Order: sequence, then C-alpha cells, then structure tokens
Amino acid sequence: MLNLKAPSTYLLLHSPTSPHPASTSRPWAPLVLPIVRVQSFLAPVRADLVLQSLPFQSLWDESGYSFTSSSNLQQHGRIHTGEKPYKCSVCNKTFNQSSRLQEHLRIHTGERPYKCSVCNKAFTTSSGAQRHELIHNGEKPYKCSVCNKAFTCSSHLQNHRRIHTGEKPYKCSVCNKTFNQSSNLQQHGRIHTGERPHKCSVCNKAFTTSSGVQRHELIHNGERPYMCTVCNKTFHQSTHLQEHLRIHTGERPYKCSVCNKAFTTSSGVQRHELIHNGEKPYKCSVCNKAFTCSSHLQNHRRIHTGEKPYKCSVCNKTFNQSSNLQQHGRIHTGERPHKCTVCNKTFYQLSHLRHHGRIHTGERPYKCTVCNKTYTRSSELRRHGRIHTGEKSSSSAKRT
Repeated sequence: MLNLKAPSTYLLLHSPTSPHPASTSRPWAPLVLPIVRVQSFLAPVRADLVLQSLPFQSLWDESGYSFTSSSNLQQHGRIHTGEKPYKCSVCNKTFNQSSRLQEHLRIHTGERPYKCSVCNKAFTTSSGAQRHELIHNGEKPYKCSVCNKAFTCSSHLQNHRRIHTGEKPYKCSVCNKTFNQSSNLQQHGRIHTGERPHKCSVCNKAFTTSSGVQRHELIHNGERPYMCTVCNKTFHQSTHLQEHLRIHTGERPYKCSVCNKAFTTSSGVQRHELIHNGEKPYKCSVCNKAFTCSSHLQNHRRIHTGEKPYKCSVCNKTFNQSSNLQQHGRIHTGERPHKCTVCNKTFYQLSHLRHHGRIHTGERPYKCTVCNKTYTRSSELRRHGRIHTGEKSSSSAKRT
C-alpha cells in the first residue's frame, strides 16, 4: 500500500534500474513519487520541462524537505547536478543561485547593506548580521559534545568538531594539501593563483580574504571594540581577544600532530607543522629567502625597503613590525603581562618568559653540532658556534 503525502503533485515513473513497460513483457511495478524526486529518477529526461508543465502546491522530499515553488526546487536540484549558471562578470566565479552571485558581487563593490542594530557594524548578507548580533546577546545555542565549547551557528560547530576528529575532507588539487574547512581551501588556493580579490577602501591594499581586509581597515579607523577583562587590553577582533585570554589562562588547545607541541592558535600550529615537512612556499623576490607564512615574508621585505610603518605614539620611535611596537610600548606603560607560574616573575615578552622557564625545568634545547654542548637560548648557541668557525661577532669587529 502506497502512503501518499497529499496535497501534492505526483509523477508515475519507472525506475532506471528496471526496463520501461513498453520494452518488456515482464511485470512492472509503477513508482508513485513526489515531484521532488524527479531529478533522482529521470536523469536522461528534461526535468525542467516536466517541472514547468505541472502545477505546484506543496512539493515534498522523502527526507522531509519541502518546496513551495518550482524555482525553489530547481535551485535545490543544482546541489545534486553541480550546475552553476550564474557567473561573476568581474572574476568569472560561478554560482548555483542568483542570490549567491549578488552577495558575491558585494566583495567587488564593497557594499554592506545589512547593519547590526546594536553597534552598526555592516555586513554583506543578512545572515552575517544575524550571526553577529548573537555576540551582543551572548546566545550560543550550538554546543560541542566533546569539550562543551558553544557556538553561535551550527556551521561553526561542524567545523570545530573536525579539530577533535582530525577530519580534513577538502584537498588542494595543486599540492594535495588538505583542510578541515572549504573556506580554508579556497583561501589556500590563492597562494597558487596569486589572487587577492579584497581591497581596502582607504589605501587599496589587497588581501586574499574578506576577513583580512576587514581586520586591516580597523587600522585606519582605530576601532578596538573588544576588551580583556583581566588587563583591559583592547583588540580589533573578538578572535584576537580570545587568543589573548589564553596568555592569562595558559590554555594551549592546538597540538602539533608530529611532536605534540601545543599552541594558543590554530594558525600557530599550522605554521609550526611546516617546520616538520620543510615547506616554505613564500619566497623573497630580492634575496630568495623562503618563509613558512606570508606575514613572515612581508616583515622580511622591510629589511630591503627600510620601511618602518609602526610608530610609537609616546616617543615616535618606528618599527618594521607591529609586534615590536607592542613590546616597545610596554617600556612606557610598565606592563609585564607574562608571569612565571613557578616564581611569579613577570616579563614584557612571552619569549622572555619561555627562556626564563628553562631555569626551572633545566631544558637546554639548543645543541652544538660540533661538541654537543647545549644552551637555553639560540643566541647563546650562535655565539658559541663562533669558537669553532673563528668568526668574530659584530661587536668585537667594531672594537678592532
């Protein structure tokens, strides 16, 4: 007995796994199916013509999906067929829905028509503004069953779960590198293509990701809306605040899959893992020195150009890296945010705390390859190495 879901429109079809009744004398069992199943059973048939010729009231899928119009059903069908008929006239990227193309075009135009009702931050999509507003009301309805971390939207939870499972289903077709998010694969692909589609509206600097240009534009307007409740330090982004808080908590949730070294950020562990595989995809066009990440290459280039874009607002001293300016600023403020958990001594820089920690642990990770003598710091090993090479340091050369 067939259990039909009325009211709806149904088709009387034959399955492609069994012959058509006209071509065989064997008994044939007709299939009475909801119209939404046309795409699955009529591969060789012009399904769009069939759809256009039939009335639509409520279109059902056996899994529970329903469609109120033929256009909605046609859009859904493109998920299965892979059809992407809508092309961007600027970069030729294709989409399966015209609405997706319209959202994409805002990357090129800079249009952000949807604003947060609380802080007026602007977004290219209404869903983006809705997700953002959850930050203000604190609602995080999606919780990880492994670590209980909560998220504002289900897709963020799905991406997070892959941290626990190690799943990386998205593979680069050029270098076979795998990723746990499709967006990370898309961003990675731009390393090979050189594409930087997102431009700053103030200085026209180009970026590979929209989030990159958004972060950059905060430099121009000086906005730092996220404040640490422990030390009152402010940040451009909530993610930077979350990463900063791990300085106070000591949390290091990201571990290297090779040596289990732990990091406060996922990007930190990704950069570290390049040390193990030897990959250095970013090369200086002046001296051919190669780097594991693009930011290191950008900082290196300033050695050749002499550029020092970061200026101290107190003494006007300039620096070639923002991190160097931040560290310098602590001379004026007296801030020493990095504390030893053994003796409570505090430091301006995290690297100084790490070096200090080796006094308590006895760790001496830097070994001379000639005499096997070990050191707590790489700089000490370099000085020691000159004993074997006969090289004079720059300070001793000046004295002579």
